[in-house]
Amino acid sequence: MTTENTTGQAVEDQTTDLQDLVAQSDTGARTPPGIAGKIILATAAIWSLFQLWIASPLPFIVGFGVFNDTETRSIHLAIAIFLTFLAYPPGKNSPRDYIPIQDWVMAIVAAFCTGYLFLFYQQLSERPAAPITMDIAVACVGMLLLLEATRRALGPPLMIVASVFLIYTFAGPYMPAMIAHKGATLASIANHQWISTEGVFGIALGVSTSFVFLFVLFGALLDKAGAGNYFIKVAFSLMGHMRGGPAKAAVVSSAMTGLISGSSIANVVTTGTFTIPLMKRVGFTSEKAGAVEVGSSVNGQIMPPVMGAAAFLMVEYVGIPYVEVIKSAIVPATISYIALVYIVHLEALKANMRGLPRAVEPKPWVQRILGILFGFILTGVIAMAVYYGVGWMKPAFGDSASWIIAILLTVIYIGLAYYGSRFPELELDDPNSPVTTLPAPGPTVKSGLHYLLPVVVLVWCLMVERLSPGLSAFWASVLMIFILVTQRALKAVFRGDKDIGQQLQLGFKDFIDGLIAGARNMIGIGIATSTAGIIVGAVSQTGVGAVLADMVEALSFGNILMILILTAVLSLILGMGLPTTANYIVVSSLLAPVIVQLGTDNGLIVPLIAVHMFVFYFGIMADVTPPVGLASFAAAAISGGDPMRTGFQAFFYSLRTAALPFLFIFNTDLLLIDVDWAHGVFIFIVATVAMMIFAAATQGFMIAKSYRYESALLLLIAFTLFRPGFWMDRIVAPYDDVEATQIAQVVGKMEVGEELRLRILGQDSVGNPREFTAILPIVDGANGEERLKAAGLVTAERDGKVVVDNVDFGSVAQKAGLDWDQVVLLVRAPANQPWKELMYIPALLLLGLIYVMQRKRREKSEAADANV
Repeated sequence: MTTENTTGQAVEDQTTDLQDLVAQSDTGARTPPGIAGKIILATAAIWSLFQLWIASPLPFIVGFGVFNDTETRSIHLAIAIFLTFLAYPPGKNSPRDYIPIQDWVMAIVAAFCTGYLFLFYQQLSERPAAPITMDIAVACVGMLLLLEATRRALGPPLMIVASVFLIYTFAGPYMPAMIAHKGATLASIANHQWISTEGVFGIALGVSTSFVFLFVLFGALLDKAGAGNYFIKVAFSLMGHMRGGPAKAAVVSSAMTGLISGSSIANVVTTGTFTIPLMKRVGFTSEKAGAVEVGSSVNGQIMPPVMGAAAFLMVEYVGIPYVEVIKSAIVPATISYIALVYIVHLEALKANMRGLPRAVEPKPWVQRILGILFGFILTGVIAMAVYYGVGWMKPAFGDSASWIIAILLTVIYIGLAYYGSRFPELELDDPNSPVTTLPAPGPTVKSGLHYLLPVVVLVWCLMVERLSPGLSAFWASVLMIFILVTQRALKAVFRGDKDIGQQLQLGFKDFIDGLIAGARNMIGIGIATSTAGIIVGAVSQTGVGAVLADMVEALSFGNILMILILTAVLSLILGMGLPTTANYIVVSSLLAPVIVQLGTDNGLIVPLIAVHMFVFYFGIMADVTPPVGLASFAAAAISGGDPMRTGFQAFFYSLRTAALPFLFIFNTDLLLIDVDWAHGVFIFIVATVAMMIFAAATQGFMIAKSYRYESALLLLIAFTLFRPGFWMDRIVAPYDDVEATQIAQVVGKMEVGEELRLRILGQDSVGNPREFTAILPIVDGANGEERLKAAGLVTAERDGKVVVDNVDFGSVAQKAGLDWDQVVLLVRAPANQPWKELMYIPALLLLGLIYVMQRKRREKSEAADANV
């Protein structure tokens, strides 16, 4: 056999292994030939069509196929668990070329048990909380089969955790005193976990049914259309010429392919097969090349507008629109990606790397800047025209406006397809072949502009129309389906090809493949959300959440920073075995309320979205963290590096992602909470600079190798830019402490809209004494007494103490946590503190000093190299 054939066979074997890894973790490793394989594929396609049907307005128009939430969750899980037993073999040595009879039996029985709520919905609704023998039997069998399906699809850890919580529910009276409870009967557990919507069929599965599936399907359709290859090519054409260009392009392409796949492993395999060999070619070691790909692919789950499944769960758990989740996530996610690009740049500087040759000579800087400005202006003009044009159409044309907009979108799509057909098709290059030039940026970008149209529709529906996430993803998917079916035929027409009918058939085949891929990508998520529901159900039935909260509070000694560290460690430990979604559900349901309460106890008001984002960020570290980080294993399989070293290097690169959650807990401006646009832009710029300085400190290199004291100072500078108020509060106190008896006088002197902090002594949910800080917004009124009354608060003096005498229902005071008979210990009014941003001045001066010192060392080193 020749060397060329041997190499080709090795590449083919590696590709097969990677596809198998993705299949085992995401889609199921078994697709047998014959009728069994067709049943799996047909069921997957039917599942996708069902999800599109229930998300569309069609059921309400035709008056057929309208299901309530419980019924849709039941059907959703029934199909997911049926596919699990068929597509996932029970063990590594189990047959994959056929499905054993026992798997068929378990698949059918499991589908019946999970579909029980749909099949017998009317009868179950007539006997609430009164299960009969049949209900209990179905619940028991269903729970056992669900746990086995979880083991097959997600591995043993989540199955073990859920089993432990189930055992704890039964064995409450026999537990140690600290965590003991009265226990529960088999009938009550079966009803709570299976027949009601408190356990398996709870909120998590509801989010999987309503939101997550459609976004995963949208990504699968986008990938089948060729958008993944397009994003990779665009990133390489724009950034491949820079220092460490392939690695920077890998980061950007992974950020863009985050739209396509919520799976870290699939992202690694999709982009890494191309990017990792190119990174190695320009000088990166195998481990560093793999780690860069892992760091960028994992962060795809935190990048709006399409984030991981846990982001959609936040909508239900926090009770805010998905638009607000996007708004809170955009700055940290963007900063994290910019910092990773900068880390790659530092690695390239260390190794004195060079970029790949350009495809075309660049234009002069002036022309390039003018071109960028013209592009921004043109984009702004188009955006304004669309915004006001659509706003004018709705009242002008009424119900017909939707059809007119659909026709306009079709015309725009045809125009973009015609424009793109003038350029060559983007073929995915062999990453192991020699690279002499990069793709030309202009033709590369222009060849696939129509891929951006569904993304624009998705963002428009979410951000402007404020439609639900599910409906937004539905309309984006409808447009994506139309593009997928027609793009091949349209380009054939525009290029004068004769095989239009064949191209149309290929388009329909892509559509069916997209439906199947979307459904198979959802199997693991559907199983994970339902099994995590067992844990949530056990927590609500036993009340163990309050017990765990007390334990965590005791371990943290009531310190908010300690509990954040414990939460992060718990997320990382669970992340070694649980998928991101299940990890988020477990940790947020147990610890999010504790963090919020401890924050108020310590005078730090932590918004609930900040706590959930904290848990979410550490949940995504699951795919990085050794020794189980599957994304690191996938990257190592491509790079040929050591999986453990790749994982540790990726974790080191991901320190920027680990630092951000701590920062936005203490500085919620990073989440754009109650921040205007001008302030938001300023925060973004400062935070980006701060994170790049943090990256330079952790890498031990800025423009030259840093001394240890320089790295320490860089960390101090980064902290100051992130939290300037920390230092200013130690110079000038932010609040003036006043006796509680002076509350009316203090309120009378404050401006409307300012916030008064009250130190309160009250009781917790079980009657124990509790001190906490309440924030009372100042509302309009003639004097202090009137303002307090307008806020719904009346105080009185009793035995030398100021107590809450009355709180109006639904008032500002009640929302602040105030209640009858609480004692006001202290009033904290805002002090005349200088701008906290003044602390930037010494920090930036210190940064300039470090830059000058390193610049001199670099020049000295370059001069010495030149003399040699």
